[in-house]
Amino acid sequence: MNRRLPFAVILAVVASGLACARSEGPTAPSPTVSSGPISYTAIGASDGIGVGSSAVCIPLAPDCIDGRGYVQSLARSLKATGREFSWRNLSLPGAVLSRAIEDLARDIGTPIESLAGNFIERQAPFVPTNTTHVTIFAGGNDANVIGRAARTGRGGSDVNGYVDAQVRQWGADLEDLVTRVRSRAPNARIVALNMINLAGAPYLASNPIVEKSLMQRVAVGISDRVNALTSRSVLVVDLMCDARLYLTSSYASDGFHPGDAGYAVLAELAWPALSSGTASPPNPSCPQRRLFP
Repeated sequence: MNRRLPFAVILAVVASGLACARSEGPTAPSPTVSSGPISYTAIGASDGIGVGSSAVCIPLAPDCIDGRGYVQSLARSLKATGREFSWRNLSLPGAVLSRAIEDLARDIGTPIESLAGNFIERQAPFVPTNTTHVTIFAGGNDANVIGRAARTGRGGSDVNGYVDAQVRQWGADLEDLVTRVRSRAPNARIVALNMINLAGAPYLASNPIVEKSLMQRVAVGISDRVNALTSRSVLVVDLMCDARLYLTSSYASDGFHPGDAGYAVLAELAWPALSSGTASPPNPSCPQRRLFP
């Protein structure tokens, strides 16, 4: 999950001493011990470095494993299996999924930071070929861009049709990302986290119902495109339907990024799929999918 966040902000956080601060992290899930080396690669945005937590990592820092984000928690759990372990966190704050979303963001006057770019061009090419475990968390920034474009009239009178078309393109780009990751690391276990219904997140609490309904359509649509990856042998983690991720206490002060409690939930939900290679199918009809008319 990520909102547009300039690199300067991240570096300021780092300078203040919050980057990869060593502190007692949340209790990690019990690892499943197996054999063979583990190489974990994380693809994401500001969520991947723990923005909003009490210990944020520097982007692309090679050894920041003590942060409080979900990626760092998963890395600690994988390392704790006792197997040979290496990892690469490719997450870049402010990044979006694809060039299509980058172009749309620029078109509506909110360009993506040039250093952040998109997952397909800036992250997929750097997945190590020996990667055994991958997590992908995409959609937060993208949903905000699509929602903003729809609110500014890009869809004309057919706002729903415009949103649905943008989401279809997003889904095609997500499949492209998975294909590129598999071309780099054909034997990797890929775990994708779907999107919560952002209309229920605190950062939109004061927005009009019509805007929340619009964001709900965007977020649920994006989540469904992540869910569809199960047909491509991707393990999907169902964030959409976990009630804990709609509690204010799960969020940082900006109401968008998770806080320590929220990241702990993400790690808890993702760990079974990442460690065992099995996951329950996403719930297609939970009440969180329709919080607003």
